Order: sequence, then C-alpha cells, then structure tokens
Amino acid sequence: MNYKPIIARVVKQLENFNNCGEVADYISELRLVDPHKFGIHLTTIKNKQYSFGDAHEKFSIQSIAKVLSLVLAFKLENNHLWKRVGVEPSGTSFNSLAQLELDGGIPRNPLINSGAIVICDVLISHLKNPKKDFIEFVRKVSGIETIDYCPRIAESEKLTGYRNTALVNLMKAYNNIHNDIDEIMDFYFNLCSIEMTCQELSQTFLFLANHGICPATQEKIISKSKSKRINAIMQSCGFYDEAGEFAFKVGLPGKSGVGGGIVAIYPHKYSIAVWSPKLNKKGNSTKGVQFLELFTTETQTSIF
Repeated sequence: MNYKPIIARVVKQLENFNNCGEVADYISELRLVDPHKFGIHLTTIKNKQYSFGDAHEKFSIQSIAKVLSLVLAFKLENNHLWKRVGVEPSGTSFNSLAQLELDGGIPRNPLINSGAIVICDVLISHLKNPKKDFIEFVRKVSGIETIDYCPRIAESEKLTGYRNTALVNLMKAYNNIHNDIDEIMDFYFNLCSIEMTCQELSQTFLFLANHGICPATQEKIISKSKSKRINAIMQSCGFYDEAGEFAFKVGLPGKSGVGGGIVAIYPHKYSIAVWSPKLNKKGNSTKGVQFLELFTTETQTSIF
C-alpha cells in the first residue's frame, strides 16, 4: 500500500479541525513547546518510509518510553514480573494514589506512573548501571546511536514530581519497592525525558509489529510470546483511562505521552508515530488521536 497519498488526504481533512486542548504546562519545559507542531512518520516492516510535517523534529516522548522499559524488564524477569504489577486498565488517573492504596501497593498496569516506577525498580535490581544500560538498550532496539535523555526535561520533571514521589513512598510502605527511592526516581524522571523524532519513534517500535524481531537487523529483541503480551498491554492500557476510546476509534495497540506523541502498531505491517502537543482532558494528543482515527478508517488497517 502507498501510504503517502493517504496521509496527505487525511491531513487535508484535518485542515479545519478544532485542535482544542493545552500543552502539558505542569512540566515547565513542555510548556515551552510550540502547540502548533504536527508531525507524522510511518515505517513499514519492509523499511518503506512515509513522513509529513514536523516528523524530523525531536520532542519529549514522555510515557511512551515506559513501553521500552517494560520490554526490558519483561525480558529480564519473565512472568515473575506480574507478581509486582498487574495488566488491567486503570480506570482512574495515571497518577492515582487512591487506587494504588486500594490495590495494596500493586499498580494496575506497567504503563501508569506507579507501574512504570515499579519497572524502574526492577531494572535497577538487574542492571549494573541502570540509566546507561537502559539508554543503550533503546539505541540497540532503534538502531539509532544518538537517542538520549534530556537533562533539562529530567530536571523539570523532578521539580514537579511530588505526586510521583508520593506513589513510590506508598509502594515502599507496601514492600513493593526494593531499591533506594532517590535512585529509582532519578531513573524514572530520566526515562520520561527521552527525546525522539516521529521517524525515530516509528523505527524504534517496529520490532513490536514484527513478533519482537527488529526488521532491519533480524535480531530478536523479545520473544514472539512476550511481544504479543506487550501489544496487548498497549491496547488495553496505553492511553491512560481513555484506552477503550482509542481502541474504539483507532483499533491499534499504541502508547501516548504528555509530550503530545503517540506511537501505534499494526502487526505484520507498520509502526506509525504522530506528534501534536495539544492534549485533551485525558492527557492524549487531540489532533494525534483524530489523525489516527481517520487514517485507520481510510486504510482499513485495524486489528479488529
């Protein structure tokens, strides 16, 4: 399928779209982002590339990075991982303390804040140099050596990270945190600070469209069974408490971040990344979701 004219046609449909919402201004560095940025990049498993707009400008991928930390933790821990974090949709805010306490310190899933913090704790237990080893894993998965943390964004996250600190302390009280809290939170804030372009993000996630195997190198990043499960978690939990709505409208597994990015997977075919910084009330890119709904309708590429 030639996606270029389809992308152009969908973008044309969005010319008069009311892109309501706001950038994530509770993180000072994200407040500075131009709200009118809009980028799209699709990569097929046969390495066909299709771009539009600001697809080659770096942005903070934020919670999208939680999928990559989950992949590495699942690879290292196998099914022991699910003793410490669940796989159910949250149904409440991504940083809910009330739900975490109700569930006895076990996060509902690994893509909400508390779950991703547990994943950071798991990785610290396994890795000799967690931040260095993790970013090297991301570079290996993507094949892009220049991907890195953004110190400015990480520091900005720390300055407003009171609720995340409350989450980790609550889980520590329930014995679901095993390492030093300061080290865990430093890792977590850096994880969320990773910057990529749409093109880089699309390329990075391509292995999840190919049974866990990187199409470019044919290297197995994760097993076919584990890849299936990661995609399932993205489908049911990847969009905070709007995951059902995204599945209903778009029909692909994916993950959003409050930097305005979305990555979505069509198994056996492609990975697509969209960036538009204005967020809806649920914390997902308003224009990004609308583009993907129209795009999967036009291409009839849904998993359902």
